[in-house]
Amino acid sequence: MTASSSRHGLLGARLLFTDLDGSLLDHETYDWSPAAGWLDRLREDGVAVIPVTSKTRSELLTLRQTLILTNTPFVAENGAVVGLPAAWCHARLERSPGPDGLVIRTLGVDIGFIRQRLAVWRERLDVRFTPMSEIPLDDLVAFTGLDEAQARLARMREGSEPLIWHDDGDRLEAFRAGLAGDGLRLVRGGRFWHATGESDKGQAVNWLAERYEALRGVRPLTLALGDGPNDIAMLEAVDQAVVIRGRHGLQVSPHQPALYRSRESGPSGWVEGVEHWWGRGGRRPGPEMSQSSTDNDDTGSVSP
Repeated sequence: MTASSSRHGLLGARLLFTDLDGSLLDHETYDWSPAAGWLDRLREDGVAVIPVTSKTRSELLTLRQTLILTNTPFVAENGAVVGLPAAWCHARLERSPGPDGLVIRTLGVDIGFIRQRLAVWRERLDVRFTPMSEIPLDDLVAFTGLDEAQARLARMREGSEPLIWHDDGDRLEAFRAGLAGDGLRLVRGGRFWHATGESDKGQAVNWLAERYEALRGVRPLTLALGDGPNDIAMLEAVDQAVVIRGRHGLQVSPHQPALYRSRESGPSGWVEGVEHWWGRGGRRPGPEMSQSSTDNDDTGSVSP
């Protein structure tokens, strides 16, 4: 997808793709209240706000209700799982929604294969890491800040396995190369490394944008917001992008000419980014530079 918005009217079709933890949700408290006003406005304007997250489908089913996003799709586990509500389903392709009214499309590989290969490479390379499935529930609660019920949902993986790396960087690269030989990849999130198949957030975003165009007959203007390295593919797949100031100290540098870096973090940075791109009817009056966040060294934005 290109970075040009010249084909879109100011009030044309739009899709907003958003990371959750550290972006729409505060990294520590998971609060989203600073973004409530914009979520209401986007919903009233008919703009689909689509979560694209490392969270599981089980986590999202309740969270979507809290955020009032039950009529929009979602992308779970860094692109491995896509959930489609009825309005996003193709009559010939998706005929059997689940009991929650969603059709689930799996873009990744099965969790059983991922866990098997993780075990093989841990033994073969004698590297030290802890998959989420092996973290005691009390420790997972303490590490993530989730309550016990939410932590149980976070462990219900379908197409990716988060892990905590305990070894050095050279051994990480050997481990990454081993997984690549199995068709798996390792991506960095805010708290965990994530072992996944070849699917990623960017591929899922492109798939949904193409689905929208096929169903509606118009190509949407797309905006994505994220704070972590696992968001880079998503930020590169859209017309306009926002890197939200992170609290993790990791570099996030997508190849994206229409890029804005927020000064604020979490949902306040999310609001700042949406207002930058869409607060004046969808366009900025001209190039405007933003301050770089202390953990990212790229400059601000270039209007498309």
